[in-house]
Amino acid sequence: AAIRRKENGWYDEEHPLVFLFLGSSGIGKTELAKQTAKYIHKDVKKGFIRLDMSEFQERHEVAKFIGSPPGYVGHEEGGQLTKRLRQCPNAVVLFDEVDKAHPDVLTIMLQLFDEVGARGHPTLGGIHGQ
Repeated sequence: AAIRRKENGWYDEEHPLVFLFLGSSGIGKTELAKQTAKYIHKDVKKGFIRLDMSEFQERHEVAKFIGSPPGYVGHEEGGQLTKRLRQCPNAVVLFDEVDKAHPDVLTIMLQLFDEVGARGHPTLGGIHGQ
C-alpha cells in the first residue's frame, strides 16, 4: 500500500518510505526486499543496497557507515551507505543482521529516516551536528 501511495503522489516528500520486515531466518525477508527494489527500479543491481550490519558492531564504526564528520579526513568520501545512496538516492536498502549493529548505529539510522530532503536525498549534515 505504501508503494501505491508513493506512485500516486500521496506521501510526505520529506520522509523516505521505511519498511520493517521481521521474521525468522529463511522466510524470505531479503527476497521480498529484492522484489520491492525490482518493482520500483526495474534494475535490481542499481536499486537494491544490502548492508551487513554485523560489520558495525563497534561504536567507532559509525563513521564507516555514514562517513566522517565535517573537518575529518575522508569526509568527502562518505560511508558505505552514503556512497551507495549517492548513486541511487531512492534505492531499497536492506539492513541485514541489524540486531548485531552497535546501538549508536541504530540511532543514526533513526535520524537518517527522519532527515531526508524533499528529493529523497539524505541530509546527513544534521546527523553530524550541522
